[in-house]
Amino acid sequence: MRVVRAISELQQIRKGCVLTIGNFDGVHRGHQEILGAARAAADERGAELVAMTFEPHPVAILYPERAPGVLTPLELKADLLCQCSVDSLIVLEDSRELLSLSAEDFVGRFLVENVRPRAVIEGRDFNFGAARAGSIETLRKLGAERDFDVSVVEPKEIKLSTGQSVRVSSTMIRYMLESGHAADAREALGRPYQLIGEIIPGRGIGKKLGFPTLNMSKPKQVIPAEGVYAGFVRVGDSAEDVLSRGEAIPAAYSIGQARTYGDDFPLLIEAHLLNEDVDASAGRFMAMDFVKRIRSQHKFKTPEDLRRQIVKDCDEARAILAKAGLELTQRQNGQ
Repeated sequence: MRVVRAISELQQIRKGCVLTIGNFDGVHRGHQEILGAARAAADERGAELVAMTFEPHPVAILYPERAPGVLTPLELKADLLCQCSVDSLIVLEDSRELLSLSAEDFVGRFLVENVRPRAVIEGRDFNFGAARAGSIETLRKLGAERDFDVSVVEPKEIKLSTGQSVRVSSTMIRYMLESGHAADAREALGRPYQLIGEIIPGRGIGKKLGFPTLNMSKPKQVIPAEGVYAGFVRVGDSAEDVLSRGEAIPAAYSIGQARTYGDDFPLLIEAHLLNEDVDASAGRFMAMDFVKRIRSQHKFKTPEDLRRQIVKDCDEARAILAKAGLELTQRQNGQ
């Protein structure tokens, strides 16, 4: 996948492409529906599929204090978009000048002059231009005037673990994670939520209890609520290595402040590998895939009480991950 970061490089993109525009934070199942429709439209026309995204999020420029947490840093977002068969990714560096363009100027002075799409595919709630004044109907009108087609993809709905049906959105997924609903977030994303960060030295508490951990520095992403989780770990020498999807190692995670040992601990992000035959000590970066929350954090009377609970947590994590692995295999086999 080609990544274009400057307007001067837009000439690399073949004119007459199929274009989709969005923040694509999370590259969730709603985004995947749009990207799938765009890929089909591009194949039908023999055209290139181009995705356009923004870095940072527009709200971070206009209202920094209201900027939403990030689900997928640009590196991970690009990797996921590549998996969705995007041919070229345009990364627009957000600025007040760009964000002040009216909907008409954004289409006329930017899209038509620089990209020249033949078709644009968007979701029903697409907005663009200064103050997000342009709607999907605005885009349709401008497309008719500027000679490009506009197609709309309806929102994606999923059923939560509670049985409730909700529309998938990045905002909803952030709420799911911040409230500890990792399994629902996995359903909305179509894959486990992933944190990526540098491995740092821990305090050795887990090792003393017989459960050594890999510890992650605090990433610039949405961090799931404090608690114990089941998931899969990948390690590598760099973030790029981690994204190459090497061996997925079953693990039990702890996100919390180790209050059993006092109240002055910072937030710790730890992973205990359940496969004792794996040596991950050489890795410098790791990815943590969150499959399901096991329990909330609480303070134990003694370290021995904590050790006994960790044994139970690891057993539950193994059962959850064995089931998750079976479900993944069945989906891949079309069962």
